[in-house]
Amino acid sequence: MGRAFEFRKARKMKRWSAMAKTFTRIGKDIVMAVKEGGPDPDNNSRLRAVIQNAKAANMPKENVERAIKKASDKSTQNYKEVLFEGYAPHGIAILVETATDNNNRTVANVRSYFNKGNGNLGTSGSVEFMFDHTCNFRIPSEGIDLEEIELEFIDHGVEEVFEDEDGILLYAPFEHFGAIQKELENRSIEILSSGFERIPQLTKKLTEEQQEEVLKLIEKIEEDDDVQNVYHAMDIQE
Repeated sequence: MGRAFEFRKARKMKRWSAMAKTFTRIGKDIVMAVKEGGPDPDNNSRLRAVIQNAKAANMPKENVERAIKKASDKSTQNYKEVLFEGYAPHGIAILVETATDNNNRTVANVRSYFNKGNGNLGTSGSVEFMFDHTCNFRIPSEGIDLEEIELEFIDHGVEEVFEDEDGILLYAPFEHFGAIQKELENRSIEILSSGFERIPQLTKKLTEEQQEEVLKLIEKIEEDDDVQNVYHAMDIQE
């Protein structure tokens, strides 16, 4: 197994545990997708992907339809994706992905979390290079040969394939998302969910006490409504 598998394993225990937070995140994704490519999922690949993720998260269909309708309204403000980079205590690199309709508010909040958590908010480019930006797709495992799918999708950019209890996961660099999505759809392979992740190239081990200090900061950041994802370079000790 490669880095993507280990990253997923470490991250799986704590990710969007609160359903309300998950639905808020997906709702913002829908708004950005509709504003970018229109409300028809047949003609908007980004929206198709978000709807698949909504289904995987058990988001009610009426919630999805309501979000699409709201996003189609010209008076609905779009969200801007902003990436924040910084360091938690003990030199742990952190990336914070946000979707905001008020950048000044988000900047002030994120800076406050870092300051109060004994971290430092960095400048653009100070941390991002330490993470690989990847895309991933989850497909059903039933009727699909793991080795065969890995060989067939190498030419489309897939670098790692593994299976867990929820299906088969394909990992590739960020820029191959569209090509892989198109190929899966052309082959009529169901996409259960898809997304993007930032995998640290190197991780750092801390003592249990130090780890708790870093996790406290991460949890505070994740509570913010503007925050979509938080990634870190800490080696989680189970």
